[in-house]
Amino acid sequence: MYALVTPQNEITQIGELSILFPNTSNPTHAFAIEQGALEVVEGEQKDQRFYWVTFDKYEVTGNVVTRTYVNTPKALEDVTETPEGQTEPVTTKGLKSQWIAQIKASANSQLASTDWMVIRKAERDVAIPADVATARAAIIADCTAKETAVIAATTMDEFLAVVAPVTTLGE
Repeated sequence: MYALVTPQNEITQIGELSILFPNTSNPTHAFAIEQGALEVVEGEQKDQRFYWVTFDKYEVTGNVVTRTYVNTPKALEDVTETPEGQTEPVTTKGLKSQWIAQIKASANSQLASTDWMVIRKAERDVAIPADVATARAAIIADCTAKETAVIAATTMDEFLAVVAPVTTLGE
């Protein structure tokens, strides 16, 4: 994507080369630069699982036009509100609730293959092998530790530090 820029750094048009130069067959990057067009680069867009990312504006800096964005953190905590015209409150789950659910689902998935041994122990008092019991305890402890850390996070940076190792959950 390119932008046509005046000598006063005002953007007059933005688009692909074929749009900016409709009377030129197969315009090239070099041709665009000769005509005063500048390449448009993308500004920072944070991870949309954690931020609302919206277009802000185009900024001309030197020989580059940057498309900038506003990165607004999503709510960490649940938000309960009563929409106008309604009597029942609506709760929107915050990132903490969403990630705790994902962390628990991951732990449950890991435990599922040996759940039958726990049932067998409860129903028929058949011992759970020590290595299985140890592995299950480690999964449960890890889940509890992650949940505790997510709950303790008070800022987006703290929250991201906790969930960064598990950001593949839910993808």
